[in-house]
Amino acid sequence: MVAGLDEGNVGGYSVAYGREDTYFPVYVTAALAAVFLTATWITGAIWWLALAAAATGFTYYNIPLLEAGRPTIGANQYGIFIQAFGLIRWRAIAQIDLVEIAERAMSVHELQIALNVPLGSALVADWRKRPAYRLLMRLPWRMDHRGVVRINLEPFDRTPDEIHRTFLRMWRYYRS
Repeated sequence: MVAGLDEGNVGGYSVAYGREDTYFPVYVTAALAAVFLTATWITGAIWWLALAAAATGFTYYNIPLLEAGRPTIGANQYGIFIQAFGLIRWRAIAQIDLVEIAERAMSVHELQIALNVPLGSALVADWRKRPAYRLLMRLPWRMDHRGVVRINLEPFDRTPDEIHRTFLRMWRYYRS
């Protein structure tokens, strides 16, 4: 473990969620939840409460998208860090790919980080244990059965190509 290294103190290159109009639905559903709760209170009809719960759940799940100033992914001399995942050391990474995936009428870019060692030995710092209030919130990563960490790059404030190029450049430099 690296002393003094936590999610808020990683240094190096970092990328945060962008501040764009795409997060407008989070604010809208929060307002709808308030309207539905008010309607439940005024009318006494319990079915408004179900709508309020659904809107509140969507808002709660997507709250991390509103944390635009907080580093979500990035890299430093120790490796690649991912919020709520950890710090993957450079030598544990076998490959870093940028993959374009077609979804319905659009395409999304995904950064895929393949590991060449088991996850337990790949992590310099393990941040997967989260506070209870954040357990059901959106994660910036997911992991498949082959040991590949997958990160959707669409919500970030930098372009997918720039993120991929920077990670590749740092990986080549620091693993040697």
